Amino acid sequence: MPKYIYEHEQWPDFTWDDRQISQILGKVRHLQGKLFGQINSLGFSLKEETQLSSLTLDVLKSSEIEGEFLNYDQVRSSIANKLGIENAGIIHVNRDVEGIVEMLLDATQKYDEPLTHQRIYGWHACLFPTGWSGMHQIDTGCYRKGEMQIVSGALGKEKIHFQAPSHEVVYQEMDTFLKWFNNETAIDPVIKAAIAHFWFIIIHPFDDGNGRIARALTDLLLARSEETSQRFYSFSNQILNEKKEYYAILQKVQFSTGDITPWLEWFLTCLYNALLNTEETLKKVLDKTSFWEYHKETEINSRQRIMINKLFDGFEGKLKTSKWAKITKCSTDTALRDIKDLMEKGILKQEESGGRSTNYELIKS
Repeated sequence: MPKYIYEHEQWPDFTWDDRQISQILGKVRHLQGKLFGQINSLGFSLKEETQLSSLTLDVLKSSEIEGEFLNYDQVRSSIANKLGIENAGIIHVNRDVEGIVEMLLDATQKYDEPLTHQRIYGWHACLFPTGWSGMHQIDTGCYRKGEMQIVSGALGKEKIHFQAPSHEVVYQEMDTFLKWFNNETAIDPVIKAAIAHFWFIIIHPFDDGNGRIARALTDLLLARSEETSQRFYSFSNQILNEKKEYYAILQKVQFSTGDITPWLEWFLTCLYNALLNTEETLKKVLDKTSFWEYHKETEINSRQRIMINKLFDGFEGKLKTSKWAKITKCSTDTALRDIKDLMEKGILKQEESGGRSTNYELIKS
């Protein structure tokens, strides 16, 4: 079996080909700047809402990568409460949700503070407030005290995917990592985020939660790269979309002699896709904002307002009179009057596709 990357003499002196990654890094940096320019043009409440949505998505998706599904309303409520954002309704939030939210907010809101053994122990303790991971009791708030293998397959037919460094060297490995994390300034911060993610995953210092902490470290360094605690995109969501490729590239590069170019290429492309998706989402937010600004004097009733917002936010299927009536809890006659009124005001139009039933859509400005 080939050697793991940490078994080579040059570990952890990573190398990569600058020429191979310079183009995609340039595209990432350009899109970051463009996106933050657009964000800064938003009003305060919209900026707040966009940040709340992005952080909620990040927490949900980072857990989903590990097969854990958190409650959306609890996550959103916990983040809003901790950031002092008004959020309708008081919702009971479970301790495990509070914990992962605390970890992410500590990483992103205090991105410029040094990372220490104690701070990272605190993150781990936040992830496992009961000291249990599923049915297994684990050591929390400290590095692992045993060996770590990632395996799959039935008992007796296990396949080892990865063997982490011995628990005896974990503290020393983490010490080297943290010194680099806090002091390395010659590398572009986005590249640094990619290296930190990979390096931490290889050390695998905890009994559980390594993936979620690696993604929190990534968010921290991406916040440093943008010099802002405001988060407007979710890298974890994009990793979830590309989960199969994520695990495949980690498995491939773990056997490298020290060259991590393929990992950096994958990471930067994934980040670029995350930014592209956010740009599309942001465009919808801006379109919606400019619509309501343009129509601030237009008479629009509450039913019409609900349906217009739904059309901007991504309405599923075709808009028919019957759907309008069902969603707004009114008669089909009232729904048709509402629709015709919006058509006269130049807000809705009949779809040109025709067919047996009549569908309606927003008139794009």
